[in-house]
Formats: sequence, C-alpha cells, structure tokens
Amino acid sequence: MRFSMISLSVLTLVSATPAFADETAPPPPITINGSATVVTDYRFRGISQTDKNIAVQGGITVSHESGFYVSAWGSSVSGYVTAAGNSAQELDLIAGFKKTWNGTTFDIGALYYVYPKTKLPGSVVSSDFIEPYVSVAHTFGPVTAKATANYAPKQKALSLDQIGPKQDNLYLAGDLSAAIPGTPIGLTGHLGHTFGPSWLSIGKEYTDWGLGATVTYKALTFGVQYVDTDGDFITPTGKNASKAGVVGSIGVSF
Repeated sequence: MRFSMISLSVLTLVSATPAFADETAPPPPITINGSATVVTDYRFRGISQTDKNIAVQGGITVSHESGFYVSAWGSSVSGYVTAAGNSAQELDLIAGFKKTWNGTTFDIGALYYVYPKTKLPGSVVSSDFIEPYVSVAHTFGPVTAKATANYAPKQKALSLDQIGPKQDNLYLAGDLSAAIPGTPIGLTGHLGHTFGPSWLSIGKEYTDWGLGATVTYKALTFGVQYVDTDGDFITPTGKNASKAGVVGSIGVSF
C-alpha cells in the first residue's frame, strides 16, 4: 500500500558542467534531475503512509531526448503499509516514455513498488507489486489539466491480506495546476477514485481530493496541501489515516 505527498533531507548531488560550456548549445541527449523533500505527513491517494508523522523522501530521474526515462524514488513509511508490519521504507522503480505535441503531453510507463526487508523467512505474505500507468496533460496558458489512469493487474500483494486470493486495482485521477503569472506561486487541485476491493483500496472503493499551493525560491519549493477522503482506515495507534489533514513540505530540486 503506497500512500504519498512531499519531503527535508540533506541530500546533495553534484553535477559536472564544463567550465566553458556554450550557453546557446542544444540540451544534452541525457539529463539527470533529482529532488529531496521533507513532508509533515506522507500521503498517497489521500491516505497517510506514516501514521500522520513526518517523512523523508528523495528521488532521481534520468531522461533521454527520445522521451524515455527511468526513475527511482524513496520514502520512509510506517509498518502498517504492508501486512508483514515491518516496513520502514518504500522504493519506487519507474520506467516510461513521455512526449509533448502541441501543448499536450502523453506519458506511459510502469511503476514497481518495493518494500525492502519485508519478506521474512518462511512468510507467505507478498508486499511488492507492479502498476502500469498512462496520463494525458494539456496546457492552457498558465493552467495545466491532467488525467491519469493507474491499473495494477491481479497480484498477491493486492489481496486484502497480501496472502490471497490475488486482486487487481484501478485508480483514476484528474489534476489541475496553475502558475500565477509574475509570481513564484503555484496552485493545485486533485480528485481521484480508487476502485476495489484490494489492499490499495482499504478493502473497498473510495474517493480522495486535495487543494494545495507552492512557493518556489531558487531551488527550494515550499508547499502546503489540504487532503481528504471519504474512506476509513484506522492505524494500529488508533489514528484515522484517511481523514482530512494539512500537509506541509519543503524540498530542493537539482
């Protein structure tokens, strides 16, 4: 079960640039981008992955001019995100293809969720799973609208107890983002629906939504987001991880 949103970690990448690089030269065929973030709560599809506590996150993406890319992203998580109950980290491995034509961006790929060291000797519980995705986004001036579909085929890790029988999962979402011209402020809106039953849908289907704002300063991004769902997921500590909350974040891109 992967539940996300934003991260403060001291993580630095050094990129080597020729001292006399020509600023008018075309972009390189391969680009590398990374990020490090701290969030006050790690939310994914509206549900907390950290029992409403702070999470540290980071990622790196390698993109080719053809549109192909690979990415790795990780976050600290709480034990209840897997049935084994001993997860402390989530690692997402991503491969895809993205291209833009006339303001419309198409993105297709697959995401593999890995929870290191959750497979105990002799355990029949399965936590890792794959989820293909496709999205279409179009930009209208300062506003971008995006529609996304994630479909995870039947897998053991998606069963209600991560033991069996196998289940699949479908997630549909729409997002709006806007940059306020002349300012470093961005606004976001999100609406998504998870179809169940599966481990990802907390046993039944539910809807999540959110509104957010960001402010950028050089390589830093400060964010705040209101997140809520119409589901119920009670953690071992008695918190409802699916109910409304405000998430703050600070991150750096490089």
